[in-house]
Amino acid sequence: MQSVIDELTDLADPGYRSFQAKIIPTVDPERILGVRTPDLRAFARRFAKDPRLSDFLVELPHAAFEEMGLHAELIGLIARTPEQAFPMLDAFLPHVDNWATCDIIRVPAFDRDLPATLSQVRRWIEPEKPEYVVRFGVCTLMGHFLKDAFDLAHLDLVADIHRPEYYINMARAWYYSMAIVRHFDEVLPFFEARPLKLDAWTHNKSLQKARESRVPTADQKAYLQSLKVRTARSKA
Repeated sequence: MQSVIDELTDLADPGYRSFQAKIIPTVDPERILGVRTPDLRAFARRFAKDPRLSDFLVELPHAAFEEMGLHAELIGLIARTPEQAFPMLDAFLPHVDNWATCDIIRVPAFDRDLPATLSQVRRWIEPEKPEYVVRFGVCTLMGHFLKDAFDLAHLDLVADIHRPEYYINMARAWYYSMAIVRHFDEVLPFFEARPLKLDAWTHNKSLQKARESRVPTADQKAYLQSLKVRTARSKA
C-alpha cells in the first residue's frame, strides 16, 4: 500500500508548488508538494473512509505541508459535533505554522452548538496561545458569528487581542472588514469612536479591506475612507 505522502505526491503540480512557496513564506519550500486545493479536498473525502485514518490523525506534526492540509480537511469531515471537533483541533492547531493550513479548516459542526463554539473561541484567543491557534479563533468567529449569531460584544472580544504577529492582526482586520460589510450601521460606531478601539494599523487595515468589497456603496466607501487615521508613517 502506498504511503499517504506518496499518494499526495502523485497529485502534485510542480508549477503550483512554486506558486505556493511564494505566498506561504513561513513554510520551508522543501515541505511543499504542490497539490491544488480541490484535489486535496477530493483526496480527503476518500481518505476519511480509509483504514489508515486513525493512525494518520495521531502522527503529528506531519512532514509535508499537504499532509497538514489533509489533516485540517479531515477534522471538518469527520467531526459531527463541536465536542468531537474540539479535542482534534486542540491536538492539531499547535502544530500549524502558516496561514494557509489554518484557513483551510472548515468545521460545519460548529453551527450545531454555537454557544459551545463561542466558549472555545474564547479559549483559543487567550494571550498565551500560539499564533495560529489565535488566528483560527478569530477566523472561527468570522465564519460562524457574522450572520444571525452576530453580537456587537464580539467586536470587543477581538479588540482585546493584543499580539504583535502579522497573521493574527491580518485575521483581526479581515474579521472587522467583514463585520462592516455585513452590519454596516451597527459596526460603524466602533470605528467612529475616539480614542480608537483598535491599534491604528488594524483600524486602517479593516477599513481598507471593507472598502475593497463590492458590497458597500460609493458613499459608504467614501465615509470609511474618512475614518482612516494618520500614523507616524503616513505623516512622514
